[in-house]
Parts: sequence; structure tokens; C-alpha cells
Amino acid sequence: MAQENAQAQVRPTQSALPRHVAIIMDGNGRWANKKNLPRYMGHREGVKAVRRIVTACQHRGIEALTLFAFSSENWRRPKAEVGLLMDLFVHTLKKEVDRLDKNGVRMRFIGNRSAFDGKLRSLMDAAESQTAHNDRLTLVIAVNYGGRWDLAEAARRLAARAVAGELDVRDIDSDALGGELCIADLPEPDLFIRTGGEQRISNFLLWQLAYTELYFTDLLWPDFGDAAFAEALRSFAGRQRRFGQTGDQVEQSKRA
Repeated sequence: MAQENAQAQVRPTQSALPRHVAIIMDGNGRWANKKNLPRYMGHREGVKAVRRIVTACQHRGIEALTLFAFSSENWRRPKAEVGLLMDLFVHTLKKEVDRLDKNGVRMRFIGNRSAFDGKLRSLMDAAESQTAHNDRLTLVIAVNYGGRWDLAEAARRLAARAVAGELDVRDIDSDALGGELCIADLPEPDLFIRTGGEQRISNFLLWQLAYTELYFTDLLWPDFGDAAFAEALRSFAGRQRRFGQTGDQVEQSKRA
């Protein structure tokens, strides 16, 4: 099954639109600083940008959107800012779940939830349960997530199965490992966007981004809207995704 999933995700064809978009939403704090506002206000404006991009994905028929909301490294930020981020997370979940559910959005959370308090974990569980039946868009929120953590957890689960005699170690290959990752049931991201001017992946979906088209913009996340998203999609549509093939092979497969 894992092998079939991996084969389905890596498609040597080009579509005008990505099936799955992954975004690092960078620049909330800098946006606030530029306007002489508290950093918290930048994060609040960032939530508005999330709403815009969720709507833009729905209007275009994109299947999945994965947002890097809080990394495992973000705990290093000032304690007061982390506390305000957690409060905003709770407030946003309470406010947005019903609207997302009404609009056919399925919510999922990936990352290590053990660091969060019981109230927040319960809210995440409830949001997933309430929206599980939806199929218009899958919205994946990465919280306390790191790509290295994801890989280590997948390896640990495979090792446990091998020790229990459920899995032969000779069957542990890239398909088996990929099948244990957080979003193994979704198509791998076709397009990765990072706002804020930085040009790095920052421990986000390390395995899943292997064949993803990368797009970087200097726009700060609160300023990222439909027009900027459309520009990223135009860039994606103009690229030839070869997956190891030659350009001629890709063109031939399009005509077949």
C-alpha cells in the first residue's frame, strides 16, 4: 500500500494547478515592527491572510493546503510571545472551525501534540472530528512540527514493528518510511511557498518536499493575498516538472 501511495504521489506529468500547496507563513513579527505595532498584532493579521489563502485554494479547486503555524524550534522565542501565540491559536480554533466546516474544509493537525496543554489538544481533536467528513479542501496545520521529528517518528514506528516480528527489516525501504509520515495519505506538495524573503525550508516537510517546486517572495505573510498567490501559481504553471525524466519525455507524456 505504501508503495502504491508513493507512486501515485510522484507523477511525471504537469498540471496547471498544484494539487497540494505547502506554505511557511513568515514575516508576521516584522510586519508589526514596520508599523510600530506589537508583534502579536502581526500574528493576528497573519490569521486574516490564512483565511484569504484558504478561500483562494477553495475557489481554484486545490485539494490540500499545509501551513507551518508553529515549528518545534519556535519554543525558543520569548516566553511571552509563545504564550500569546498559544492564546491566539485557541481563540482562532474556537472562532474558525464552524466556518471551515460549513465551507467543506477538513482540518488536520500534524506535529507533536504532547507539548500542548489538554485544552488545546482537546480543541484540535474536536476540530478534526467535526470536519472529518468534508472533502472540498484538506487544511493541514503543522504545530510543534519538525521534518526531522517526522522522520524519526516514522523510523521508530517501523523499528517497533520489526522488533515485534510484524515487519521484516528487508522490507524497510523508502516507500515503507514514506508511508509512516504525517501526511502519507495526501499527495506530496507540488508547490512550496515561503513569504518574508528567506530562502530556506527550515525543517518543514523535509521528505515530502523532495520533488516540490519552490517559490520565495519578499512579501510578509500579512500582506500575502489572492493576487500574490495567483502569481505563485503562475510561476508553478510555467515550470516543467521532470521527476528524473528528460524534457522531451515529459512533453511526449503530455501528448500521449
